Amino acid sequence: MLSEVDELFKTYIPYYILVFLPIFIIVSPTNPVSASYEFPAYRMQHYDLHGVPYGSRVAAINLEARSLSTWSSSRHCIVTRLADLTYETFSNVKNKVGALVLALPENLTNFTAEKQQHLILENKIVFDQETQIPVYFVKPTKEFNGIITELASNIDTNDKKKSATEALFGSVAANGYQIVISASTPSVQTNNKIATIHGYLQGSRSDGKVPTIVIVAYYDSFGIAPDLSYGVDSNGSGLIVLLELVRIFSTLYSHPSTRGKYNIVFVLTGGGKFNYQGSKKWLDDQLDAAESSLIQDAAIVMCLDTLATSDTMFMHVSKPPKEGSAASIFFKHLKATSEKFPGKTVEGVHKKINLAEDILAWEHERYSIRRLPAFTLSAIKHPKDPWRFTVHDNRDNLKTERLIQNAQIVVETVGKFVFNLSEGDSFNGNLDVSKANVENWLKSISNQPRSAQLLTNKDNGFVSSLQHYLNKYLQEVKVTYAVADKRDPDYQFYGSTQATMNIYRVKPAVFDLILTLAITTYLGAVYFAISYIPSLYSICSNLVKNKKDQ
Repeated sequence: MLSEVDELFKTYIPYYILVFLPIFIIVSPTNPVSASYEFPAYRMQHYDLHGVPYGSRVAAINLEARSLSTWSSSRHCIVTRLADLTYETFSNVKNKVGALVLALPENLTNFTAEKQQHLILENKIVFDQETQIPVYFVKPTKEFNGIITELASNIDTNDKKKSATEALFGSVAANGYQIVISASTPSVQTNNKIATIHGYLQGSRSDGKVPTIVIVAYYDSFGIAPDLSYGVDSNGSGLIVLLELVRIFSTLYSHPSTRGKYNIVFVLTGGGKFNYQGSKKWLDDQLDAAESSLIQDAAIVMCLDTLATSDTMFMHVSKPPKEGSAASIFFKHLKATSEKFPGKTVEGVHKKINLAEDILAWEHERYSIRRLPAFTLSAIKHPKDPWRFTVHDNRDNLKTERLIQNAQIVVETVGKFVFNLSEGDSFNGNLDVSKANVENWLKSISNQPRSAQLLTNKDNGFVSSLQHYLNKYLQEVKVTYAVADKRDPDYQFYGSTQATMNIYRVKPAVFDLILTLAITTYLGAVYFAISYIPSLYSICSNLVKNKKDQ
């Protein structure tokens, strides 16, 4: 019997421990899904403008996740909330850490001072020059917030205030996470075409000399990440006001008796936040062409930009209009019309064009440079207001009634100017803004991001819908395209704007080391026990036999 037990330990037990036990552990009913997570991640802006690189230049990540307080090397990926980051911290870590994953705030409905600082931070980050690490943004979820909280609660092994035992125990007990984003190296998007759509309504005068006014709005948006840039206010509101002007004045111009004394040219431009590339190309085509253009002797050029932010409307000019000029008359009409609406005010803002800067402040500056009398209407006073560049410019943060009232002021002012009416004259409802139309357009533009690089593909659905709308109301609607020069491009866009982020729950390397030592010790003990069982048995048998003999 003893020989059989000895044979059992020498043959079957070692194989069971070394082979079958690991298999049983592997196939044990542990849910592997609970140890991994998957989130959509949105990469930071990546583009070149006038030869200057901006944004994140790398896309792939395969690094250990750490919090802001526990990361220590380029082998780590910082995972934290954007609200917990400062610009100084971002500037410090962007060239030292391996990657950065930031959770966006849930909402900014109530603009506290803290949330305003968040917008300013977002603005600074997006206009910072190139960042040589992957930077991604994630929408807040319960699971992702839990991961951030767990990472922040892990003991910092580099904390000198902790004892060696506490640090070691914290390292072994803590759960770690591995961040994996499989993305190809971002490449330059080829054949980018920024579309500009324009059409006009023909005015009428008895002398046959009909001047022109030009109404312009860019239709795309901009934010810290292209796929999060909805721009419902900037510049969705400017786009909607222009489309309402198209609808209303096309009805008036359809009857000879109510046709205005001005030709009205409507222009929807692209590449707004990329230094107004659409306007630049369109102006070059119009003013440098051999044949005459309607805008060469334009009375005014009115640009619409971000019109739902406040109850104050600002008329931005590069040069104060002379008394009696068309721009001066328009401003007086604008102020008088705003007084009909409680709480509404109008202010003029004069800012000279800074030719030393590569990026223009407002779209009207493109036209002013070409000596056209241009101005921008906006509910924002400063061109670098962070609200013009935030991904939180969405449907939830826009007040529809305010947009409708501001649109009504613009529409009535244009009507009084075009028809040369006095302050007491009215149109008996013919200039009313349609709330239903405004809400339909708000729904349309809030359902898809409109960053310029997402709209440059041929036959883009959103751009095509705008062209179809203008075709319905205007004459000679045309589309022109701005294409970057291949040798010396003014702008370049890059791909890989979004990806799937996988997060795996892992133990730290020190845990693997300790586990390896423990397994080695255990197997060594089993080996020696098996090897010396016969000897131990003989010794025990002799002791028992000697005891019986005594």
